[in-house]
This record gives sequence, C-alpha cells and structure tokens, in this order.
Amino acid sequence: MQPLTTSNTPTPLRDPGETALDSGTMLNKVPQISIAFWTIKILSTTVGETGADYLAVHAGLGTAITGLIMATLLAISLVVQLRSDRYVPWVYWLTVVLLSVVGTQITDALTDGLGVSLYVSTAVFSLLLGALFAVWYRRERTLSIKSIVTRRRELFYWGAILLTFALGTAAGDLATEALGLGFRVGVVVFWALIAAIALAYRLGASAVLTFWLAYILTRPMGASLGDLLSQSKEYGGLGWGTVHTSVVFLVIIASLVLTVSLAKERPRAQVQ
Repeated sequence: MQPLTTSNTPTPLRDPGETALDSGTMLNKVPQISIAFWTIKILSTTVGETGADYLAVHAGLGTAITGLIMATLLAISLVVQLRSDRYVPWVYWLTVVLLSVVGTQITDALTDGLGVSLYVSTAVFSLLLGALFAVWYRRERTLSIKSIVTRRRELFYWGAILLTFALGTAAGDLATEALGLGFRVGVVVFWALIAAIALAYRLGASAVLTFWLAYILTRPMGASLGDLLSQSKEYGGLGWGTVHTSVVFLVIIASLVLTVSLAKERPRAQVQ
C-alpha cells in the first residue's frame, strides 16, 4: 500500500500533520512496505493458521502446554525485538510469525475451548482493535508505521498486530465456516477486498487507513489459503496437510527474509 521499495532508511521524525516526537527516538523499527513485505506477511498468516492447527491436533502436548510454549517463544522474540535499536529482518519477521500463531491460538481457544461464537469474538476483537487505535492516535497523533521510532509507539504497534491476527482469524473462520463461503470462495473474496483497498489507495485514499485495512484482511485471506492447501479433499481442501504446508511456507519465508537481509546489508558493505 506504500511505494514498492525494500530499502529501510531512517524515517524523518515528523510525518505530515503529526506533532514532534518525544526525545530519545530511535531508527524506525518497521520495514518499508513493499511487495516482499506483503508476500512475507501473507505467508506468515498462512503459517499461523496451519502451524496452530498442527500444534492443536498433532503435537500431542495439549492446548494449554502448546499455548504456553508459543507464548513463551513470542515473549522472548518480543524482548529481542524491543531491545534492538533498529530494524533487524529476521527478528522482526520471527516476531510476526509467532504473533500469527499465538493470535490464532487465542481465537481458537475462545471458539473451541470456551464455545464463544465467532460473531461475538469478531465483534469483540474489532472493538478492542478500534479502542487501541483510538488510544494510540490520541497519544501519538499518528498511526503511521513510518514513525515507529519510540518504545511507546512500538508497543502500540505490536499490540495492534496481535489484535489484527486474532481478529483476522475470527473473521476468516466466520466467513468460511459460519457463513459457509468455504476455503476457495473465501480466498477469492478476501483477495477481491484487498484489491479494492489497493485501488482505493491508488486513487488517493489515506495511506495509513488502507495499510491497516489491508493488514487486517491479509490474515483471513492467508488463513483461508492455508486451510485450502492443508485440509483434506473431503473438507474442500487440497490435502497437503498442515506439516507440509507449514514447512513449505516457512522455507519460502526464510528465503525472502534472507534476501531482504542481504539487500539491507549490501549498501553498508559498499560504503566500507
């Protein structure tokens, strides 16, 4: 939804229309928005769906233990991410993948463990995300990911990312299961919505608004894609299985992150 570039140059300390930042700023901790960004994001949401399904069904550790393990790994990854003073591709994307899995587990626990309706969980996560955005904007006067240059903004950012994954899981399951769209139609519908948002951006709609709308919608789209690939043919899938789907997508993610990392380091090496 932003200019298609994979560079990650420091962001000016003031966006158009926003107030000056507090002292103690750092380099922007979020990558530039590019084709690579959206590709890795969609793949990570797919891994979040298939990975959570594998842990819940096949790992044999039980929902509580697997949830605790993933939450612990996420906490460690977040600490490393927060302690860094700049964008480090592998740390950032590892955190995103773990957030995707944990966000999916939260929604699945509410739906499968507590019997919460998908209509209710979708509405609740929407309200929570809206409230977080409202507080974030009231405190910072911007929701732009080009200005994640203070610890407080970064905490707002990661809180929003977790809620987008939980909301996307609930909304995706609501569309494909409760509303009966199925995996194939779900993928097409969510792709169409994302394409409409991209067109709105090209026609001059707010870059910040269209980014967050697309970010939310890539979660159910990626989840629908993951279900389509991994679920058995009798349930409308292609029968790849959660293990094969997760492994293939993780390999692709790792390859893209490595490519982005090398591209990020190359200019610095040339200067030396």
